[in-house]
Amino acid sequence: MDGDGKRHRILMVSDFFFPNFGGVESHIYYLSQCLLKLGHKVVVMTHAYGSRSGVRYVTGGLKVYYVPWKPFLMQNTLPTLFLTFPIVRTILIREKISVVHGHQAFSTLCHEALMHARTMGKENTVLRSGISPQKVFMVPNAVDTAMFTPSPERLSCDEIVIVVISRLVYRKGADLLVEVIPEVCRLFPKVRFIVGGDGPKRVRLEEMREKFSLQDRVEMLGAVPHAQVRSVLISGHIFLNSSLTEAFCIAILEAASCGLLTVSTRVGGVPEVLPDDMIVLAQPAPEDMVRAVKKAIDMLPGIDPQMKKLYSWDDVAKRTEIVYDRAMQSSKTDLLERLPRYLTCGAWAGKLFCLVMIINYLLWCLLEYLQPTEGIEEVPDIRLVYAHLESVNDMCRIQSEGN
Repeated sequence: MDGDGKRHRILMVSDFFFPNFGGVESHIYYLSQCLLKLGHKVVVMTHAYGSRSGVRYVTGGLKVYYVPWKPFLMQNTLPTLFLTFPIVRTILIREKISVVHGHQAFSTLCHEALMHARTMGKENTVLRSGISPQKVFMVPNAVDTAMFTPSPERLSCDEIVIVVISRLVYRKGADLLVEVIPEVCRLFPKVRFIVGGDGPKRVRLEEMREKFSLQDRVEMLGAVPHAQVRSVLISGHIFLNSSLTEAFCIAILEAASCGLLTVSTRVGGVPEVLPDDMIVLAQPAPEDMVRAVKKAIDMLPGIDPQMKKLYSWDDVAKRTEIVYDRAMQSSKTDLLERLPRYLTCGAWAGKLFCLVMIINYLLWCLLEYLQPTEGIEEVPDIRLVYAHLESVNDMCRIQSEGN
């Protein structure tokens, strides 16, 4: 709740949501569930997935708009700038949205929704360049520690198992794995790999396994449902993350909760996720990754695989709630006040940004004329009834057990 005891009405927007699986999808789902438990209204907007289109309700009464846009590339919708405005406007008005929360910098739908919301005067939590540091908040990701727990029995170190669970795409460093795995297998005869995940780069990994005759040392699992991720993680000693870009990387947090030592590329926010005794960092280069794996193998005998409660959804939800409160308290700026700031973005880019925002504003005026706000039926608020739970994490644990 905000300081006046009123609920925030939040729209989560991203191209990435269930039934697709990944860190962003899990983050939106669990954060939404916990914000609902805190008493806020939360609605999710994403694109259609196959035949899944229209309005759906998922566990906990979370409402999801699967808008009829098909993915164009890597689950992203085709950039249209203005064509999404009518449906975004309708959702904002129908649900009486006060805060728009965009997820994933690569999401086209996210950026377009934020632009339209800004034109309509809604608050959003996207970080904008040139803003005061006092307006920037760092909110970590979280992991369901009730779902991701270490194995009750400590694994023998006679054979070292390195686990990789990732989408097999360029951004996740699949090409790096193709070079690292054969070299690690050459240097350490007792090391075996388990690779979970699917994607366009899976073919390269299959070819690598054939080329170096590593069929008995590299197990390819294909896509792993989220409910089965823990069972894969606890079969290994080391978790290997080869991502080339990452904001937080919830996968290494899940691995750490299962008691695995992590080896990861030093990219994005990864160095801030785990303490030094739980992770070995390396540059995204084959030689340095192999060095980091060797260091991790040497560290294994002294690692205590007990679970450490590092991040909870309780904390993340409450910290996000503070960001919403501050966003609602910030001063409103109209288009004329924002245009000079857009001009500072570059000689040509600034003028282009101004043109886009002016056209967007004129489109909003046209939509208001053709379909006035008063003519759009608002959805009545439905207060969900939850069982009395000790904490927000208890509710999230029940959600995970039910999936």
